[in-house]
Amino acid sequence: MKYINNKLTIDGISLDSLVKRYGTPLYCYSHNELRTNIINFKNNFKGINPLICFSVKSNSNKKILSEIKKFNIGADVVSKGELVKALKSGIKPQKIVFSGVGKTPPELKYAIEKNILLINVESKSELLLINKIAKLKKKVVNVGIRLNPDTDAKTIKKISTGNIENKFGVNEKEFLKLIEFSKLSKNLNVKCLSVHIGSQILDYRPYKKMLGVINKVIKKSNYKFEFIDLGGGMGIQYEKNSKKLNYKIYNNLIKKFLKNYDSKIIFEPGRSIIGSVGSLISKITYIKKTKNKIFVILDCAMNDFLRPALYGAKHEILPTVKNSKKIKKTTEFVGPICETTDTFLKLSKFQSIKEGDNIVILNTGAYGMSLSSNYNVRPMPIEILIKNRKSSVILKRQKLNEIT
Repeated sequence: MKYINNKLTIDGISLDSLVKRYGTPLYCYSHNELRTNIINFKNNFKGINPLICFSVKSNSNKKILSEIKKFNIGADVVSKGELVKALKSGIKPQKIVFSGVGKTPPELKYAIEKNILLINVESKSELLLINKIAKLKKKVVNVGIRLNPDTDAKTIKKISTGNIENKFGVNEKEFLKLIEFSKLSKNLNVKCLSVHIGSQILDYRPYKKMLGVINKVIKKSNYKFEFIDLGGGMGIQYEKNSKKLNYKIYNNLIKKFLKNYDSKIIFEPGRSIIGSVGSLISKITYIKKTKNKIFVILDCAMNDFLRPALYGAKHEILPTVKNSKKIKKTTEFVGPICETTDTFLKLSKFQSIKEGDNIVILNTGAYGMSLSSNYNVRPMPIEILIKNRKSSVILKRQKLNEIT
């Protein structure tokens, strides 16, 4: 994305021209950026040749999933719905892992019927249920057991998943018990040790600690795992000056770890693949001036993009047409929903803008549309993909009569 003659473009196409064609709010994805991110991710871990299973919860658009599949990538799913979408997008069952703490009996039955690569178990009760279903179906089910490594990812508290107080996985003692139980079952095949410590991680040190915990647990278990699922969580730069995760160090840590084990690594990246691929374009409905600030009221809202309201996440905002005039007051970009948390970003300096102008919220490819809703009975936005300098609709704009 760059300015050409002061007009913001994506892969050479003017954002304002996209607005004229498709309206706003508008989710726009760049295939060039998607391809670049996938190639970079693969290159960062070339030495360990991992199985990459894209985290479907980050973006579940079927067209996006089908494009990702073309790069020989599988899927990490957390519901039957995500599993169905992954399969419909052409992703092979043997490249799909099913995670999540609350898989229901119908979801587990469906996953077992589809012969997916792994069901990552997160409790004793879940393992007992899988064993029961497998017996009834006279099948052997491949499972992973998710270890909670009690590792603080040093990220947003609401997206931490590896602390012992989090609901995810089992502690070391329970993990070892589940391994022993599985050995006694004719219907369970434990193939994987799974972990996931959080999201938007920009420091390699939590991963280093996690690998140390895994190493100790494997030695105690005296068990050979075909796969080690390290989850995802690799962060991206939401702000210009934020730090970057050092992939080289993380890769070297994994290579060192693997010297002791003949296991294949699984990664479950979402944000690091799709985050920077998407942008949300919105029109300025009103500009409301108060004593201390200027409210820029957009036609997109927290129902279209929830991350700032949910996590306090900050996403860079740019005007689609650049000028040199500056607003002297603080500028706060907000949505029309009747919630104070329906706000996107507050800036001390922003260029001069007016009602009817367009702006773009950057890096919304992950947990943007996938977290959207019909709150305030608002139709969900359109999604388009830019590929080979052409735009196409990959999800139609929802119509009001479809939700009323």
